[in-house]
Amino acid sequence: MDDAAPAPRARRSARVRAPELAGRGGWLNTGGGELTLAGLRGKCVVVDFWTFCCVNCLHVVDELRGLEERHRDTLVVIGVHSPKFPHETEHAAVADAVERYAVTHPVLDDPELTTWSQYAVRAWPTLAVVDPEGYVVATYSGEGHVPEIERLVTELESEHAAKGTLRRGDLPHAPPAEPEPTVLRFPGKVLRLPAGTFLVTDTTRHQVVELAEDAETVLRRFGRGERGLTDGPPDRARFQEPQGLALLPDGAVVVADTVNHALRRLDPRSGEVTTLAGTGSPWRPGDATDGPARQVNLSSPWDVTWWRDRVWIAMAGIHQLWSYDPAGDAVAREAGTGGEHLVDGPARQALFAQPSGLAVTPDGLWVADSESSALRRLGPDGQVRTAVGAGLFAFGHRDGPADEALLQHPLGVTALPDGSLAVSDTYNHALRRYDPATGEVTTLATGLREPSGAVVAGEDVVVVESARHRLTRLRLPGDVLDPPGADRSVTEIAAGPVRLDVAFTPPPGRRLDTRDGPATRLLVSASPPALLRSGEGAGGDLSRALVTDPAVGQGVLRVVATAAVCDAAPDVPHPACHVHRREWRLSVRPVAGGADRLTLELSGADGAGRASGQTPYPSL
Repeated sequence: MDDAAPAPRARRSARVRAPELAGRGGWLNTGGGELTLAGLRGKCVVVDFWTFCCVNCLHVVDELRGLEERHRDTLVVIGVHSPKFPHETEHAAVADAVERYAVTHPVLDDPELTTWSQYAVRAWPTLAVVDPEGYVVATYSGEGHVPEIERLVTELESEHAAKGTLRRGDLPHAPPAEPEPTVLRFPGKVLRLPAGTFLVTDTTRHQVVELAEDAETVLRRFGRGERGLTDGPPDRARFQEPQGLALLPDGAVVVADTVNHALRRLDPRSGEVTTLAGTGSPWRPGDATDGPARQVNLSSPWDVTWWRDRVWIAMAGIHQLWSYDPAGDAVAREAGTGGEHLVDGPARQALFAQPSGLAVTPDGLWVADSESSALRRLGPDGQVRTAVGAGLFAFGHRDGPADEALLQHPLGVTALPDGSLAVSDTYNHALRRYDPATGEVTTLATGLREPSGAVVAGEDVVVVESARHRLTRLRLPGDVLDPPGADRSVTEIAAGPVRLDVAFTPPPGRRLDTRDGPATRLLVSASPPALLRSGEGAGGDLSRALVTDPAVGQGVLRVVATAAVCDAAPDVPHPACHVHRREWRLSVRPVAGGADRLTLELSGADGAGRASGQTPYPSL
């Protein structure tokens, strides 16, 4: 998240006395004490300027773990937390982040950027190396510099051992007390399984947990609860800070194993975990972005979803969208150049800023673009468009027209039954709603604590309150559950194959307009998406073969039909054209013996969109 230059860089410095460490927020991981560089004379010191919203900063935290261990008696790493967002100035939030990301070295909370300014820092992350005599000898911005830093530290150890200015011994580290026991610890994302239970990533405990329909009772845990990249049964498999979850058509679940830079496959029946994509190493500039799934490096995959017969990946670490194709066992870059910004346009030319949440509607793939505090959409036409958000430093909490509304570092987005989107507005501690039909942003709920994802469950939305270590159930408003024209009566349809037909007859004196391609279009989607095993998507034929999944239970079938007609008189040079459109939202329940045919009528009468017979219900 470099705000000064697009590429990581390093600078060796002349010997300059290191400014002292100062910050109004106080210290963490020191047992309540305060550290000074004067008191650290004789040690090599790496000062890491970071902020917990920044995935590149989190990469550096992980990179430093091995360096700290290998030089534990000569090196002290000091984190200086330098906030970007208002939420990050809260000391409790910084303390949460230190626990969430297992930061074990001392951390100075610097909410007013005092030490940041004294070191003339301009980018997140930045690292400064201080020698045992208290002089800054090098600075680095960006990630990936630990090998170079380690070479420098090794040189400093030799030089100052020879001079007698190197001090070995205990480090100033006192981790906080163990937290109160909770069922979950900083959960990340949630998925509702067809049986009605919930899967949630227990991120800090490196597990995936199945909860009962009450969203509280633990049924099973997948993973040993230790950092690692190990396949196998649930008691042996290991994850590392997993986040996103997506249901595959075969009933398996894809897990975005974020810090392992991998996609994992979890079989909910057996609990077996296997690796689908990634090598366990992070992507670096020059690495491939397309190729065999197990041979290409990923970079902090934060969320996943199923769309267009592939798994789509929010690749937060390199500000891109990728896909995993199970049929070809390959990954590919789909959108984003890798630069960090908010730029719309053709998918591969667009710029994202830490995409962290994904959701699918008939309008396309929606993206919670966290660092730009934006809601973006990749449409079926391959174009990226911004619905809400104005740039990397435009954030706040404001409802209203989308081009004026503000979010603050959203991490999740969820499709709602009426086609609108619920945004987990993480740093505003709120659940927001964006309605594409009206272009308005409203607030559904406040008082949450770092919501990071959500899932619809019947008439409720179940929200991940990450910093409260729980799932919270909220009732959806009536206008979300009962949009205008929605059919709330429940229709029992066949479990398995169902034929959907939309009947349309052009009005007298008009004909279908096929001059520019198909004159009709049929769009089918379901909530939850697992309601349909096949048949979703768009096409030109007004008939469609659907296959339902009875294990899902009740759901909503959304059908949108359009037909373009024009005047039929052959002697009219410029015939008038008309579009007839109708949307149905049908509450259905797949059952044995249910109707295997749905027939809907798109009226060809003027006033297109009315149902024949003045009834909105389907005939069976």
